[in-house]
Amino acid sequence: MTATESPDASTNYPSDSLTRVSTAEPPRGGGPPKRSSVFEVFKEMPLLVKFAAIWLVLVFFGAIYAKLDTVVFGGALPLQDPNLQTNNFNAATGTFGDGAPSEGPSLAHWLGTDAVARDTFARVVHGAWVSLIIAAVAAVFGVVVGGLIGTFVGYVRGVADSIIMSIIDVILAFPALILLLAMVSILRVRSLLVISLVIGFLSIPAYTRVARANSLSISNREFVTAARAIGTKDRTILFREVVPNVLPTLMAFALVSAAFVIVVEGSLSFLGLSVQLPTATWGNMINQARRDLRQDIWQVIWPSLALTFTVLSLNQVGDFLVKRSSVRASSL
Repeated sequence: MTATESPDASTNYPSDSLTRVSTAEPPRGGGPPKRSSVFEVFKEMPLLVKFAAIWLVLVFFGAIYAKLDTVVFGGALPLQDPNLQTNNFNAATGTFGDGAPSEGPSLAHWLGTDAVARDTFARVVHGAWVSLIIAAVAAVFGVVVGGLIGTFVGYVRGVADSIIMSIIDVILAFPALILLLAMVSILRVRSLLVISLVIGFLSIPAYTRVARANSLSISNREFVTAARAIGTKDRTILFREVVPNVLPTLMAFALVSAAFVIVVEGSLSFLGLSVQLPTATWGNMINQARRDLRQDIWQVIWPSLALTFTVLSLNQVGDFLVKRSSVRASSL
């Protein structure tokens, strides 16, 4: 072929005489799809999902800000103490504060004050920390423990699969809220750590079923079969081929599950079985404000809106990521 000639479809590339596989270099730009950045994923989201993602970011950073204000800066940041009664007696000045119970929104109190003159905005922001911690602990327990168990039994199958999934089915047969109430009542300790660990433990079965279903599907894919054919150890296949492909679905499911976890914690708080008062949570704020519903309905509305928007946003973002991960998995 001269310098002026160009290759066409009939060009014979060099090939191996035994396998008849072409030894020509593959075209550039092939291979698995490139991982998208957070900004690229955000651009793919529909408008409603984008608003949901922005709300979740605001809740996350608001919770972190409130905790830093309490633990690190000792209340020096511009956010009021959630337990300070703004009309209480100040021993340093010898006077009472200028706050008033059940006060409407103002520049000093953006969402007003509750029945004992505590700043509602500060309590809503601090309440986000409780929901964030419980949702995060439940997600870690579910992804790490439930994900590994489900991926393992979905890959090995057999007797181990039957025994472990039977135990999981028994746990799932109990109503989650009733089982949680029983465990909290037995432990008789209502700290944030205990509540988080109990909810995290009860989150494991759901993640196990999701991981097992995905592991069963991935274990039959061509790349896993090829790894077995060349003599790769099962442990290597499990952690190098199966787990990385199950993980994206679990992470997406974690957002959907976090919405349920926050509702469960809110239910416990409303029943007075979550973290001890006066720690602010959205559930106990609703519970305390309902007694003064006829005088001030807004103290019920603000934490209810925070809870509703957060749960709705988690569902929207979680559903989007689940659909996105399923599309990517089908292209493997």
